[in-house]
Amino acid sequence: MEARFDLYNNPVAISFVKRLQTAAKVIDGSPLPKATHELVKIRASQINGCSFCVDMHTKDAAHMGESSVRINLVAAWREANVFTEAERAALALTEEATRVADGGQVTDDTWAQVRKHYDDDQIAALIAAIATINAWNRLNAIAHTPAGDYVAGQFG
Repeated sequence: MEARFDLYNNPVAISFVKRLQTAAKVIDGSPLPKATHELVKIRASQINGCSFCVDMHTKDAAHMGESSVRINLVAAWREANVFTEAERAALALTEEATRVADGGQVTDDTWAQVRKHYDDDQIAALIAAIATINAWNRLNAIAHTPAGDYVAGQFG
């Protein structure tokens, strides 16, 4: 696939990307478990069809020590027994929040599960993580940023 637009060599896009990276640092410094954050990024990227982000976050997850079994089962998390109840709540919230534009909603049941497993700071980080990865997905999917060449940790 050839990129429609090079986001990373345009001054306006670079300025926006830098600000999005700065915003994401809040999540990185939060008490949200790092593994959960990566699972959220993978699942939203799968739903949004962002091949660049799927490539990046599966490689980053593996680099962080995540097992290939768990990475490979993110798309089928409901039927997999390798995720904790807390991770399952985060994945459900990710799916529902990512699909809001399709007429979906975050259900009361999903919200209750999130509330059961996460404190307020973790929930704030989880919401921010979902919003941020959806923004990244849209940037890269619209621009057709090619996948496959990402090296784990490439962007720091």
